[in-house]
Amino acid sequence: MWWTSSICSFQCLPFLRTLECSQEVNCFISSTASPSSPLTLDVKKRIADAVADKQEAVAVTTAIQEEILTEMGIDPRFGIACLGKVNMVYENDQDLMLHFYKFIAKEEVACEEAELGPDEFAERIRAQHQLQEQQLEMLKHMRKFHLDDQSVILEKLHQQMENANFESGASILSSEQIQETVRRRVSPLFMPR
Repeated sequence: MWWTSSICSFQCLPFLRTLECSQEVNCFISSTASPSSPLTLDVKKRIADAVADKQEAVAVTTAIQEEILTEMGIDPRFGIACLGKVNMVYENDQDLMLHFYKFIAKEEVACEEAELGPDEFAERIRAQHQLQEQQLEMLKHMRKFHLDDQSVILEKLHQQMENANFESGASILSSEQIQETVRRRVSPLFMPR
């Protein structure tokens, strides 16, 4: 599906300006289809083989895109340039951009999987899910506080992430850290005189 959806996306690009919004979105909807389809597996294998041969995964995906464009009779340089401009031309079209970024994310995941190998990739996904669960629990805990306190907590989290150079592990505050942050906060409304 990934491969097939790329064709749909590329076919739409030269005509995006003339299509109805719903038609534009439909061009990208198929790009979010199942990653287990035979064509997707073929593309993943091709990327993995290239990485094993010490080639850049991104270069392989670009070559695949160029092949699709050529098969369609579209100059590959023009087609790739069109893809590069989608986010500028349609920045205000939330639905289209959502589907377009899903398309891009699938490409990035395929590259990462090829670069890491199946075991390391599976571990990365597991760790990512665990981090997301922790973040969700942190957000649930934060919702128990007043909005002013939530702002202070988020500022503390931002500061922590910035200090850690935005490493993923820094995106979590424990319940104790949240409690301490709220305790230290001095509300401007209730400042002692």
